[in-house]
Amino acid sequence: MAALSLQAGNSLLCQQQRLLWKISSMDPSLYERKLIKIHSRKSLICCSRNAFALDYIPEYKMKIARELEVMFGVEDYIPSKELGLKFGHLSITDLETDLQNSLNPSSRFRVAYQGVEGTSSESAAEKVYPNCEAIACEQSETAFNAVENWLVDRAVLPIENSLGGSIHQNHDLLLRHSLHIVGEVYLKLRHCLPANYAVALEDLRHVISHPQALAQCENTLTKMGVIGEAVEDTAGAAQSIFANKFQDAGAVASSKAAQIYGLNILAHKIQDDTINVTRFFMLARDPIVPSTDRPFKTSIVFSIKEGPGVLANALAVFSTRDINLTKIESRPLHKQPLLVTNGSVNGCTMYFDNLFYLDFEASMADQRSQNALRHLEEFAKFIRVLGSYPTYASST
Repeated sequence: MAALSLQAGNSLLCQQQRLLWKISSMDPSLYERKLIKIHSRKSLICCSRNAFALDYIPEYKMKIARELEVMFGVEDYIPSKELGLKFGHLSITDLETDLQNSLNPSSRFRVAYQGVEGTSSESAAEKVYPNCEAIACEQSETAFNAVENWLVDRAVLPIENSLGGSIHQNHDLLLRHSLHIVGEVYLKLRHCLPANYAVALEDLRHVISHPQALAQCENTLTKMGVIGEAVEDTAGAAQSIFANKFQDAGAVASSKAAQIYGLNILAHKIQDDTINVTRFFMLARDPIVPSTDRPFKTSIVFSIKEGPGVLANALAVFSTRDINLTKIESRPLHKQPLLVTNGSVNGCTMYFDNLFYLDFEASMADQRSQNALRHLEEFAKFIRVLGSYPTYASST
């Protein structure tokens, strides 16, 4: 094994990686990329830098980066109405036009995603909007702000995974912001275990990645005897492995991320289940005008009044109208998470006051949906429609 490690340490790829380390330490700008970072809804963009292992950025993306640098160099926030931008609703034709625009390499159709280049969110953005200008954002909220402030046209963000469950942060952001869900896309994930060259599988003590990716590979990582450590995103984990020259750590990331950041893949397809699919939402400033000429899905969030059987009655408004529910997710109400009511042995009962995120298979143009939400008002303190959008068939 020692001989194999020595041979790996002297390999051409290992020597190239050492050369990249040396070059990047002398002039980090050779392997850097700009990310959008927004501090508040009315702040302007500050560009932060992350080191790249390879000179991977095509010339047209470098041109975009230079344009963004000029665009975000102004000092004052300019309201959208002063730019002559129009507000309204999106039609199905608008969505099809967006897709056609994104297919044109010369178009300026921008789509924000969370993470750095090579993450699954970027792949999802490029899958639904081919040849779009995929804009990396440090945080999910940054992507929301970028759309709201007219810096990008769309955001594509993960909402749930078949193994790891829901991404709770993004559920909360849907409520905190005013964007609308205009579509969904499903992406099949194949996680790898990349590390620096000359690092063997038995050398690993730690594996870093996004919490969802770690959860999706939990059993595999446990069998390997490594400790998982959470970071912002999968591709960022691969980037960190290279930048910090870790000799005892690997990442859970895609093969694309391993290629971008010059890492060696120690193991392929390490997810606990071969079927590992993430659902992403496509978000826009304006909602879609719903129709009934094709399958639609609607996402809502609501909170219920106090009392026995209220939740059961609230859900029954859909079943009595033959509307299929595809998802229900509860989240604590942040401003008032705990309720205290009379009636227990000690004189009071404490429980969490929850919000319920719900998806159902029907368009808001369908009279059944309108009647169901009208009926739901009898049991709910609050209702908001997050989006009513077409359910396009999507291969994984």
